[in-house]
Amino acid sequence: MIGLIPVTAAGRQAAARLAASLGDCRVYAEEPVAASVRLAWDECEQLVCFLATGATVRLIAPLLADKRTDPGVVCVDEAGRFAVPLTGGHDGGANALAERIAAVLDAQPVLTTGTDAVGIPGLDTLGWHYEGDLAAVSRALLDGVPVRLVQDQQHPLPALPATVRPDAPADAPRIIVTDRTATGPTAPADAVSRTAEPTAPASGGLAAGTVAAAAPTVLLRPRSLVVGVGASRGASAEEVLGLIADALAEAGLSPHSLDHLATVDAKADEPGLVEAARVLGVRLVAHPAEALAAVDVPNPSDAPLAAVGTPSVAEAAALLGGGELLVPKRKSAPEGRAAMCTVAVVRRRPRGRLALVGLGPGARDLLTPRARTELRRASIIVGLDQYVDQIRDLLRPGTRIEETGLGAEEERARSAVRLAEQGHAVALIGSGDAGVYAMASPALAEAGADIDVVGVPGVTAALAASSLLGAPLGHDHVSISLSDLHTPWEVIERRVRAAAEADLVVTFYNPRSRGRDWQLPKALSLLAEHREPSTPVGVAHAISRPDEWHTVTTLAELDVTTVDMTTVVVVGNTASRAVAGRMVTPRGYRWQL
Repeated sequence: MIGLIPVTAAGRQAAARLAASLGDCRVYAEEPVAASVRLAWDECEQLVCFLATGATVRLIAPLLADKRTDPGVVCVDEAGRFAVPLTGGHDGGANALAERIAAVLDAQPVLTTGTDAVGIPGLDTLGWHYEGDLAAVSRALLDGVPVRLVQDQQHPLPALPATVRPDAPADAPRIIVTDRTATGPTAPADAVSRTAEPTAPASGGLAAGTVAAAAPTVLLRPRSLVVGVGASRGASAEEVLGLIADALAEAGLSPHSLDHLATVDAKADEPGLVEAARVLGVRLVAHPAEALAAVDVPNPSDAPLAAVGTPSVAEAAALLGGGELLVPKRKSAPEGRAAMCTVAVVRRRPRGRLALVGLGPGARDLLTPRARTELRRASIIVGLDQYVDQIRDLLRPGTRIEETGLGAEEERARSAVRLAEQGHAVALIGSGDAGVYAMASPALAEAGADIDVVGVPGVTAALAASSLLGAPLGHDHVSISLSDLHTPWEVIERRVRAAAEADLVVTFYNPRSRGRDWQLPKALSLLAEHREPSTPVGVAHAISRPDEWHTVTTLAELDVTTVDMTTVVVVGNTASRAVAGRMVTPRGYRWQL
């Protein structure tokens, strides 16, 4: 919950706007204001103080305890011009909250956290547990000194500066991404605090045999581990937690890399399992017995088969969905009584991430906030060179770019999928919406179920043109590409005839080029068989770009020589009209006067 603490009338108005927009907010109006701050501090994850920063600092100073648990605090000035994170910029989410506040109040977020200020992802913002000398490694990133990146597997990290690389000097500050308690099987037990130097190959993977080093180090714990748990009725949370802790410790695995506990659906409400998951701060995922029974496991047993209908619970639940079995089934060993639970541990391979990002028609203000976020989430951008140029300034330092010229759409799609399959965070970009005559289709034709795919909607050419022309898409409509490079003209012609006969508004994409100058006149002649010569036609060229122009004409008067590949042509239906120079198709089919 977000606590809103206004003091003046202007602050109360701004708080009301935030509460209506952000949701899950509570306004604190205790007297004196210090009482409101103390109450909100105890009850909320984040605070917004409509106060001067100095006053807020004095109020929260006695309450500060730990940056990982303190609420994030944002100050908003009396005029609502600035949103300033004071504490908890990363851990408390104050930086992100300041940006949300700024969007609602039309204010300026003032982010002073070093990494945010220069566009470097904070290592404490990745959603993973971290430990080590975060401040020193972050300073190295900001200072541009070499930083050694060591990963036990390739993870879909956001772009890091070019100074971060696997082959950085051995004594350089380092970022280690691992689910191990030490950086190698032979590392000493306290290697986390003392830092260990892996004898890693050039790829940066972790290897056996480590030596202590003094370089500042941050260990990042990806959530790569799944613990399968079988339990008898009445198994205590203490017994379950003890067995999980022993299994992880003996395998040299960090409990901070635990993603979830998995079991059979018959045990979904077992109190000991529910409580163990709560204590560990992870989900308890229950699978049907028949799904677990289909999993090939090394240690099946008749006991669970008789009890819950599957020869394995712990191993099968951990393995369902794939992964490497690191700890085979093991039983608890309570003093003086039978074991009540079993566990097995599986490491999941990191899933690469492919974001399909539509950039809209070209103008920066028509690029969605979600698209901006995904561009900064990716470590690799794949796209047509002219589209890359549109957003190059939005990318994080160190972003790898794979750009090509016109054509080669399938090659770009295959490249993006291949990189995601290797475990990278990839954004495949295109104009308009990625799913409309763009890159989502060839990419998804190549992508398997082993990567995460994120679709990012974009403003399409048809929608952008419609907003310029009036309201031509007010009723049923269809988009048809006139390019016969991938679709035979016979198929295109059949579709145009069907749209004409169905009296649909038609938006033509790719209408005319130097090498294809007859398709548009032909398509218009097909529509003319079912439309009056006075049917309105909208033409929008280079939408939202410096050479943009648009006009509303008629089917009889359209000059096709003004149309090129950066133009969208919208032909109305029999109800469409030109009203005050704008093209309008009524929502009801009969014309509404």
